[in-house]
Amino acid sequence: MKKEFVKEIADINADFPQWYTDVVIKTGLADYGPTKGSMVIRPYGYAIWENIQRELDARFKATGHKNAYFPLLIPMSLLQKEAEHVEGFAPEVATVTRAGSNELSEPLVVRPTSETIICDMYSRWIQSYRDLPLKINQWANVVRWEKTTRPFLRTSEFLWQEGHTVHATREEAEKETLDILHLYADFARDCLAMPVLIGQKTEKEKFAGAEETYGMEAMMQDGKSLQAGTTHHFGDKFARAYDIQFLDRDGTHKYAWQTSWGVSTRLIGALIMAHGDARGLILPPAVAPVQAIVLPIAIHKAGVEEAARSVIDRLVAAGVRCEGDFSDQTPGWKFNEWEMKGVPLRLEIGPKDIEKNQCVLVRRDTHEKAFVSLDNIEKTVADMLDDIQKNMLEIARKHRDAHTTHAETWEDFKTAIENRNFVFAPWCGETECELAIKQETGASTRNIPFENHGAEGCTCVHCGKKAATKIYFAKSY
Repeated sequence: MKKEFVKEIADINADFPQWYTDVVIKTGLADYGPTKGSMVIRPYGYAIWENIQRELDARFKATGHKNAYFPLLIPMSLLQKEAEHVEGFAPEVATVTRAGSNELSEPLVVRPTSETIICDMYSRWIQSYRDLPLKINQWANVVRWEKTTRPFLRTSEFLWQEGHTVHATREEAEKETLDILHLYADFARDCLAMPVLIGQKTEKEKFAGAEETYGMEAMMQDGKSLQAGTTHHFGDKFARAYDIQFLDRDGTHKYAWQTSWGVSTRLIGALIMAHGDARGLILPPAVAPVQAIVLPIAIHKAGVEEAARSVIDRLVAAGVRCEGDFSDQTPGWKFNEWEMKGVPLRLEIGPKDIEKNQCVLVRRDTHEKAFVSLDNIEKTVADMLDDIQKNMLEIARKHRDAHTTHAETWEDFKTAIENRNFVFAPWCGETECELAIKQETGASTRNIPFENHGAEGCTCVHCGKKAATKIYFAKSY
């Protein structure tokens, strides 16, 4: 008989979508908000976001970016200045038309993204080449009226960061776009333990108003791809629409070159689906709210609580995010609860452990148990957390590689998609063909990798025309 680890969550293999929802709710990451499609991020989920924010923010500042904040409400006239941009967001835009009992003279758009209002401000701030580059990031909320929602993955309101930079040359803007893409990919690898595929988006998948869009794709355990972050090179399109000009060194006025880029709270959804198992969450130590949980065993016996609190104090002082569970729940309940919440490392301390100056360490990623001395417990825990972080990345990488394949024929392509794989295949580059593939298989283009595509002499996997490139396809969230 199959062991049922956690009764509160669905079987990960039988019903992955329900498993995901159960994990979000039962582990206290988030709850449904009172407005349809909204969510409340609970303290445990928000702590993950704070850790993501802290790690990314440090990287942004190290590369010369500064934080600012722009208004939530945007005049409709600003949104309409860039026609392609407004057309792309129109179906998702929420507007405000009244303030109290008064009709507004102009509708206000609730921020779906901030390019328009930021460009308006940049047109005022930028006068000379001396003002460039201007590299600003914003941590904010966004409202997009989605038809189908799921906590963290797609909600009517979500949290994100959006970077907006201005440069004197096309080359500088292009470099910024790619530099940030690689910054995101390094962060995903080092902090989220997620190996990602980076590359360029197709014309159909570009951000509204961009010249080029680049993205990083992460494989979830059900074989679907999740777009975990994007960067956009705008060229001078927004500069011309919003009159962002500067006096260059040669004494002439020129339009500036711009970028934008962002990630959001969907990264938390990515963590859940990339690493979880039948027992619930498995969180990478780098972003886990609690890296180590201390569980006193037989807490009523002399010296147990004191020993447990001493270990907590030592680990906290050493920089470990450590807590203790001193509730009156049974040890078995506590084991299941903290496993479900994905805490990387569990420390158990009972009367016999105190006698031997030891504790029991249990890893969440492998479920391995070890008896270790309390002497130098700080280094032992730090080393184990580091090993867990590396092991989680390796597990995710092996899963992605095992479910990534090549296809040269349509039959092989369809079979590979049905088997929940990423498929690297030759493609003609035409949007009509891209749409047909999506219609027939449910798979969409993810990105064109930067390395040699090797499409010479190949024909499109779907239509049979000469291939323009090779590109990754997958079903996606």
